[in-house]
Amino acid sequence: MSALTPRLIQTVLAQFALHHRGIHGAAHWARVLHNGRLLAEASGARVEVVELFALFHDCRRMSDGADWGHGERGAEFARELRGELFQLDDSGFDLLYEACRDHSDGHVEGDVTLRTCWDADRLDLYRVGIRPRARFLCTELAREQRVIDAAIERSTEWRLPELAAEWIALLDDEPPAPERRRERRSRVR
Repeated sequence: MSALTPRLIQTVLAQFALHHRGIHGAAHWARVLHNGRLLAEASGARVEVVELFALFHDCRRMSDGADWGHGERGAEFARELRGELFQLDDSGFDLLYEACRDHSDGHVEGDVTLRTCWDADRLDLYRVGIRPRARFLCTELAREQRVIDAAIERSTEWRLPELAAEWIALLDDEPPAPERRRERRSRVR
């Protein structure tokens, strides 16, 4: 069972200061989740921490550019919601907090769950034009060229990942992505 409930996702998205479809928004979170689950299966990382990391690591960004401290703000937000919208034991929460806080610092050493979280995010760097490089990744599977290539392909897809569209649809004020695409096409014609 996933740690990510609709209520948790809705709460996090509702407070996100940037555009939900932006480079640090729901599509990125969904790709980090995909990457993280794939890596956790091979690494033995704590899946619930990896899932929560995908949601919280960039959720308190105030800018798509340099935004020092955004990871720690995301970790603090997770602390606020812990016990109410998700459950995580103390050791798991310590891992989540550290993973969020330090995810932009370039670390490659640490607990396998930390390394899995960081690689899940780094594998999605191509969305901003940065090719993930094996030497900056910290898990064995993430360093495999086939995994990097697949992540690059996901990062460059023009369509919103289905999971991200579902998440955004949880917000009352936004219709699901397929409806918006039809509206846009009809206006262009």
